[in-house]
Amino acid sequence: MCEAKNFYIWLLQVLALLGILALCLWLILRPKAPNYTIVDVTIPQSSLANSEGQNGTIFYDLEIENPNKDSSVYYDDILFTFYHGQDTVGQKTIPSFHQGTHKTRQVIDILNANPRVWKSFVNAISNATAELRVGLLTKVRYKTWGQKSKHHKLDLEGKLPIGKDGKISGKKKKIKLRHHATKKWRRYKV
Repeated sequence: MCEAKNFYIWLLQVLALLGILALCLWLILRPKAPNYTIVDVTIPQSSLANSEGQNGTIFYDLEIENPNKDSSVYYDDILFTFYHGQDTVGQKTIPSFHQGTHKTRQVIDILNANPRVWKSFVNAISNATAELRVGLLTKVRYKTWGQKSKHHKLDLEGKLPIGKDGKISGKKKKIKLRHHATKKWRRYKV
């Protein structure tokens, strides 16, 4: 009877050790979400001068960083939206792509603005009260040790103060996009 009791204690110790080992491996290999940073936003002077019913143009530079050492990232299409107040200034879809471990991708592109919203946005810039909000929606999958994970939804936002010169104003010139707490921005399903 004593030998059976010792065997069960030994078996319990082995199972506990395997459980702790599995927890440590999960904590080490769990992938981190990609970092999205707006490096630059520029509104050309020609777009600022043409506020009457004209399409405006916004140049943006988005940096997408994969901080994972062991996991590559598969991105679905990224919906990138600029807002002024509650109005949509414009949208851009970044096509799906794969990003290797510890890589950074730079997306430099042009956004054509909605003419109905553009006039009020240019007026806000001339009054030095303009703020663009940026929304980013996508789904990602991680590949670790040859295994792809399920889809993980990313719903991020950032606020960009725009100065009279049509560039990001303030001390912070790089704006990191963060998860937001409210659900009122979720207009589009990804």
